[in-house]
Amino acid sequence: MRIEWGQCDPAGIVFNPQYLMIFNVTTGHLMMRTGLTLSELFAKYKIVGLPMVDVNIKFFLPCWFDEEVVVESTVSHWGRTSFTIHHRVLKKEGVAVECHEKRVWAIVHPDDPLKMKSVPVPEELVASLSDPTGKTRLHR
Repeated sequence: MRIEWGQCDPAGIVFNPQYLMIFNVTTGHLMMRTGLTLSELFAKYKIVGLPMVDVNIKFFLPCWFDEEVVVESTVSHWGRTSFTIHHRVLKKEGVAVECHEKRVWAIVHPDDPLKMKSVPVPEELVASLSDPTGKTRLHR
């Protein structure tokens, strides 16, 4: 991806909170590896979101306006109702940013429609995103 002006501070360096936006987008791209869009996943499994419950980011190198970077996102750990995604922003010089974010698989809480409740991550989703070949796909 190319670093956009709107992601940067006045000095032309990515403003740190923007990385969370970048990782949110790449999480969506990671989920699409299943063969379904996020909207289709939400509809199929009746989830309302993938709320982030923990995040840890380490910064090693600055990323600059108009710079080309590669963002890698993989699931590094599966829990019963949660999963951890490992993101890396790579530049020619090496790793610029590394992030671990824990998310939960969430539905509308059955007792309170204003709350969410975590539920088990579907086995077929785990299988799809754990397949290094990318051939294990979900169906609508």
